[in-house]
Amino acid sequence: MTDTFQALLRKLPKEKLRKAKELGFSDLQLAHIFGVSQADIRNLREHYGIKAVYKTIDTCAAEFDAQTPYYYSSYEEENESKPTKKKKIIILGSGPNRIGQGIEFDYCCVQAVFALKEAGYETIMINCNPETVSTDYDVADKLYFEPLTFEDTMNIIEHENPEGVIVSFGGQTPLRLSTQLANAGVKILGTPSKGIDIAENREKFGKLLDELNIPHPAYGVATTYEEAKLVAELIGYPVLVRPSYVLGGRAMQIIYNDDTLRRYIDQALHVSDEYPLLIDKFLEHAVEFDVDAIADAKDCVVAGILQHIEAAGVHSGDSTSVLPPINTPKHIIKTMKEYTRKLAKALQVIGLMNVQFAVQGEGKDAKVYVLEVNPRASRTVPFVAKATGMPIVKAACLVMIGEKLSKLKKKFGLKDCDELKLPYICIKEPVFPFSKFIKSGVYLGPEMRSTGEVMSFAKTFGEAFTKAALAAGSKLPTSGTVFVSVNDAHKTTHTAEIVRRYYDLGFDLIATSGTAEFLRNHNLECKTVFKVGEGKPNIFDIIRSGKVQFVINTPLGEKARYDEEAIGTASILSGVPYATTIETAEAAIAGIEQLRKEKFGVKSLQEYLSYKKARKKSKRGS
Repeated sequence: MTDTFQALLRKLPKEKLRKAKELGFSDLQLAHIFGVSQADIRNLREHYGIKAVYKTIDTCAAEFDAQTPYYYSSYEEENESKPTKKKKIIILGSGPNRIGQGIEFDYCCVQAVFALKEAGYETIMINCNPETVSTDYDVADKLYFEPLTFEDTMNIIEHENPEGVIVSFGGQTPLRLSTQLANAGVKILGTPSKGIDIAENREKFGKLLDELNIPHPAYGVATTYEEAKLVAELIGYPVLVRPSYVLGGRAMQIIYNDDTLRRYIDQALHVSDEYPLLIDKFLEHAVEFDVDAIADAKDCVVAGILQHIEAAGVHSGDSTSVLPPINTPKHIIKTMKEYTRKLAKALQVIGLMNVQFAVQGEGKDAKVYVLEVNPRASRTVPFVAKATGMPIVKAACLVMIGEKLSKLKKKFGLKDCDELKLPYICIKEPVFPFSKFIKSGVYLGPEMRSTGEVMSFAKTFGEAFTKAALAAGSKLPTSGTVFVSVNDAHKTTHTAEIVRRYYDLGFDLIATSGTAEFLRNHNLECKTVFKVGEGKPNIFDIIRSGKVQFVINTPLGEKARYDEEAIGTASILSGVPYATTIETAEAAIAGIEQLRKEKFGVKSLQEYLSYKKARKKSKRGS
């Protein structure tokens, strides 16, 4: 026994430790109180023989005996959870729903349960969110309603003794446990913890990209303002700054100068050598893509390539995405697929992975950059599965338990998404809670703000976008007045041509003084209106009076000013649809043009996916 352990034995006798556990103190809390490691407290519990037991949740309100295998932990005597001798696999869920960690991961967990049950395994789910399908008592064979911490997870693993644990379907929360669990001797099914750590560690990942000769934005790490300023000077402003291991882009910000950088660092929490700030060169005017793939040791299927409508700078979870990509050159698609396969092999990915790309430039001069890799299921997996009709979660599960991807490709008809030649367009549209949080502002950035998403299918992009907007609670107008206010960077010929499309459809244009002058210089008739504070009636009053049917308003610089926030608030209060990026305004007019041409039809998901059966029949016939 070490001196530390001997001292801990004297400070924390058996009865005192048992009482602390009965009162709900975690090993981590006790370790902090007594100035030791979590492992020391765990070893002490094992030395004393203090173990958690599991009680059945009474789902029958004491009316009659509950038989549902639904458990919670306690430090009592009797254990009501009886492990079976069947081969079993534990799946870690996503924990509480919050921005950046939503219901999309629950879809993956539930599909994994179904796939493993079909493969003959007893399925055990660990999750602590009663608002999910994975925590329905009749989904998994056994459900442990426990927090996703190392201590609680290890207690269940030691009790059940599974063949392995899956951490890659519940998002970032369970993924963070992979290294600890692997170091404790737990078999992680799928991508090894080493590969996960390389993808999560900015310096290790940057080194890997250099070795693979894959372009990426210049980057650096810092723990102080002086270090951060030096990194920013080396790579050049603007930079994207974020804490390590962020969830949903929290506290992520685009920084344009030293003063803003200092304010950001002064407000940052938990910056240390262990958790430094990550600083990346921000790629302005780039188009971002999300790629979802399934891989094993020898093969890789690029199941989905999603193009973001908004330019770089908007969090991927907040961006409207389209599959298949529109107007994307074949050589760009080919390059993204090549980089995805290289990364899958280097990280030894077994199962699902997500790669985020940025493409800067046009035509032959376009360059593909890798922004990040997540060796897990991403929030776009349910969308890709429904859009393509491919059972990608099921295939990933089977790969994790040892089946060959080459055989599954034939069994399930798995192909790279560009080879499917989908006869329709699918759009994923985020849903925001702005109507409930009026003062939060409506302008998007690198920090995720959406709380849900909707999906649409159609034969054309315009129809798909209109359907998605309607499903998200935004009905596009076919006539009326459009208010336009764009910042100086957006006063381009391209912006003028987008606004002209509204004008050509018969919309009246109004704008604040600077934008009105810009539009008139491009031969567009436009009425000037007051900004907030300039006079009455100002733009806030005009929107609130119902005289505006659509708003195009892009924020100024790093943060939307008072006028822009007032416009956003007026739009929400009046139920007026709005676009806060030029790309969204362009997508909206495509939808309005289509809406003016024809009435939209409705089909079921199964009807859209029936193209597969039709193609099989035509092949047999030929």
